[in-house]
Amino acid sequence: MIELETRRLGTHEIIHAFPAGKGAQPLPVVVFYHGFTSSKLVYSYFAVALAQAGFRVVMPDAPDHGARFSGDEHARLGQFWQILHGNLTEFAGLRDALYEAGLVADGRLAVAGASMGGMTALGIMARHPEVRSVACLMGSGYFSSLSQTLFPPQEPKDIDAVLAEWDITHALPHLANRPLLLWHGEADDVVPAVETFRLQQALQHEGLDGNLTCLWEAGVRHRITPTALEATVEFFRQHL
Repeated sequence: MIELETRRLGTHEIIHAFPAGKGAQPLPVVVFYHGFTSSKLVYSYFAVALAQAGFRVVMPDAPDHGARFSGDEHARLGQFWQILHGNLTEFAGLRDALYEAGLVADGRLAVAGASMGGMTALGIMARHPEVRSVACLMGSGYFSSLSQTLFPPQEPKDIDAVLAEWDITHALPHLANRPLLLWHGEADDVVPAVETFRLQQALQHEGLDGNLTCLWEAGVRHRITPTALEATVEFFRQHL
């Protein structure tokens, strides 16, 4: 049995899921980030599955998504990289609110996400050593190069400047010293699977893949599969 609620944590509304009766006690925590033009509610099946496995799950909405959506779809489509940056900078406040509320057991805090959420997870891993483990599903941490083809910004130099410190290109040791799950559909038509292959190869080339789990699904486009969901739950069972 689990419980699931919508509540405020820090400055934002979240979906909060946990094993029944354990809402106030410290638990291992997974912060999960949704994809672009989606919402915490759409991805709440991850909250259900992870809470059933014994974790506390916190799912925020990205800027201008879900409960934070302005209603202007056209404007949002032109703000992908700014929204990603918002996710990255807001993480510290969410982390602090979790600890202040006494909700994290023994520092067992993890981050996960899909698509833009997976990009968020990798960026956070590059900058936040306190995160114990990370799962990135159909994402990429190579922001500077990917921004040239995926939702290219109107002011690329400005975006490169704010995202450079979160880009994983020069942060491989920070991704290698903790458990990392990468999952990608090989036929992904939005975030190319080569993005995950590039990271896998970079870590292997440097001998930094000892904590890496990399899973591929043939024929799968840009969507989450039951296999991806099950692999994420099992990964955190083992590494959180």
